[in-house]
Amino acid sequence: INAEYMGDKIQFDKIMGYMKTAKTESLKVACGGKQVGDKGYFIEPTLFVDVPDSSKLAKEEIFGPVGCVMKFKTEDEVIKRANNTAYGLAAAVFTTNLSRAFRVEKQLQAGTVWINCYNAFDVRVPFGGFKESGFGREMSAYALDMYTQVKSVRVALATA
Repeated sequence: INAEYMGDKIQFDKIMGYMKTAKTESLKVACGGKQVGDKGYFIEPTLFVDVPDSSKLAKEEIFGPVGCVMKFKTEDEVIKRANNTAYGLAAAVFTTNLSRAFRVEKQLQAGTVWINCYNAFDVRVPFGGFKESGFGREMSAYALDMYTQVKSVRVALATA
């Protein structure tokens, strides 16, 4: 059985809370959704299907092995729905049409957009979110801004 370690009880309980919410909202589970074993904080990778936009799982950043599948009909519809959240850490576009990928990417309100991949990181590329998903950037030269403070000093050497 494949499982993801949640790190501590706080995160584990938070993710399991989403599982309870999914049951309360009558979401359909395609796979997973349970704790693995009785020691440690392991959770099965979980996929919910036909998740409505109003679902807590569709609107929040879960930070655990949970995915939601939501059907769409048009490009405009999926962009509007993807942006209809207070968060914007990352997004992914999977398509064989790169023109479409770049057109969609430009409209997504996310700090990172992956095209035909996911969770691909490079220390030379900044990572951070939009809206309530971040403050500043991690990685790359942009991350240095978090650890520096600019100071301006002007000295008049002679009076006019």
